[in-house]
Amino acid sequence: MTYPARIGLGLAAAVALAAATTGPSAAQTTTATDTEAAEAQSVAAATSAATTALSSAAAAAGTAAAADTQVAAAPTAAETTTAPGDWGDRWANVNILSFSDFHGHLEPTDPPLDEQVDPSQTPVGGAEHLAGHIDKRRTANSVVVSAGDNIGGSTFLSGLFHDEPTMEILDSMGVAASAVGNHEFDEGTNELLRMQHGGAHWKDGTYVPGEPYAGADMQYLAANVYNTKNGRRILPGTSVQEVNGVKVGFIGLVTPETTSLVSPGGISSIRFDEMAKRANYAASWLRHAKGVETIVVLVHEGGDQDGGLNDCDNLSGPITELNDGMSSLIDGVVTGHTHASFSCTLKDWRGGERPVVASGDWGRAFNQMKFIVDRRTGDVVKRYSSARNYLTTRDVSDDEVAGIVQKWSDLAGERRAEVVGTVAEDVTGDASGDRGIETPMANLVADSILWGTRDPEDGGADVAFMNVGGVRSSFLRSQVSNGEEVGEITYEEAYRVAPFGNLLVTVDMTGAQIKEVLEQQYDPERGRQYLALGVSDGFTYTWDDSQPQGSKVSGMELDGQPVEDGTTYRVATLSFLQQGGDSFTAFEQGTNLLGGPEDLENLIGYLSTHERLTPPADRVSGL
Repeated sequence: MTYPARIGLGLAAAVALAAATTGPSAAQTTTATDTEAAEAQSVAAATSAATTALSSAAAAAGTAAAADTQVAAAPTAAETTTAPGDWGDRWANVNILSFSDFHGHLEPTDPPLDEQVDPSQTPVGGAEHLAGHIDKRRTANSVVVSAGDNIGGSTFLSGLFHDEPTMEILDSMGVAASAVGNHEFDEGTNELLRMQHGGAHWKDGTYVPGEPYAGADMQYLAANVYNTKNGRRILPGTSVQEVNGVKVGFIGLVTPETTSLVSPGGISSIRFDEMAKRANYAASWLRHAKGVETIVVLVHEGGDQDGGLNDCDNLSGPITELNDGMSSLIDGVVTGHTHASFSCTLKDWRGGERPVVASGDWGRAFNQMKFIVDRRTGDVVKRYSSARNYLTTRDVSDDEVAGIVQKWSDLAGERRAEVVGTVAEDVTGDASGDRGIETPMANLVADSILWGTRDPEDGGADVAFMNVGGVRSSFLRSQVSNGEEVGEITYEEAYRVAPFGNLLVTVDMTGAQIKEVLEQQYDPERGRQYLALGVSDGFTYTWDDSQPQGSKVSGMELDGQPVEDGTTYRVATLSFLQQGGDSFTAFEQGTNLLGGPEDLENLIGYLSTHERLTPPADRVSGL
């Protein structure tokens, strides 16, 4: 389906000149072949055009340029008595529905939002219910968008099929555009481009007989992501949608921290530029080259606050600085990444106000941003802009989306319920908690990595490490997901622990290099300063956080013997970490690399040979 936007606009010359001379006007948006040289040319052209427009306006009428920069007058009672949602010839309503960090949560099985965000603890979530609520609030004046992480780190039903189910559902919902998120790069740039353009998965092929994956109608946007070889964007930076006769421009951005959040090998051919700069270039290009006055940024970066679903109490995080650096041409900002909820009105650098919102994660809530646009000028009447988050309650559904979920659930068949192991006690400590401490689950996964790489032909590993952030679920004895017995672990439950498809690798590292890896568990320059590593059985050390950076690790032992700085050991880990992911760059010093199986395949093998698992003992003192 197609869901709209268009304006017939006059250029406000003074605003145009101010915007053009303060930095923006960016590259092409309708193709993925934009170069930085083209951007610079666009900026120059826009500046020249704006200067000419200002001169002409000043000559014709001394105050005309100043008048162009004024906020449009509020609609009068007489002007608002026409058809609902369209206030006569002059005023237009624009309704922007958005969400973020969906992560393939197709089924209505998630818990309520945190009690601080939703004291009522209302059951929420599920793709059919999110679609139902969007249907309910969608009008002819609406457009649906996302701030990224639609896929990656997904639940079993989406991840088993490499997120093709989620992409089908987003198209069914009529999502027009989305920023790329860091998790869109989990399987690398090529897989992201397959998600956009279509084609069979390189390993698993086609899932639905006679229905090869056709790609997405929804347009992914990446205004700050460039191919390092040719200088072009890998995807368009902007999308222009027509809503109620108004052209609305969307700019997509993703956090540059993506370089440390996904496997570096999968993104080695691209770079991530500074977000505010690219947003400003794109906003000016939309204004001057495309005549777009209503501009919204979709950014996969965010913040946090202390209040409820629609509060803005003590907003903190990267979004505050990003907002300060973005052009006043931008009328609204939809954020994500932090999985937080807030509805803020922040000032731009000129003192004007714009809504800056986040609706949380997993489709458990969504946002509705409303603009009133003056058709004569194309300007948003900013003092009448509003935004509000709504819970995705389960009393509203979309039958078409429910049918798509059922189709893929049927394809998953008995695989999800296959019993692959057992636990005698709960093994806890997934990435939703504190990633800066030793956890039983991370140690258990490290044990499984050592098990899969210990034989000489498999790598000859002496020790294994696992990042706590890569462990996405726990093994709970009482959890029953598919009718299994208490204590049994199903394929689906194992998938939830290891959904990213990383490969096991084994490398040579000296004792000194291993210590350097462990010291990188603290990095004051990283978004999360503390990121712990699970360690395999037989390896121990002491962590003293009172010591300065680089001197927190001591007493490393392997099977009771001191780990010597100059001795070489075989170290097993994930390809993500070995390539420097999570800023563990010391792993890159490893040599004589030998690849192994996929992490989920290896974990299932370990579970099948180690019955009635219990939580591994602590291996680190002080962490």
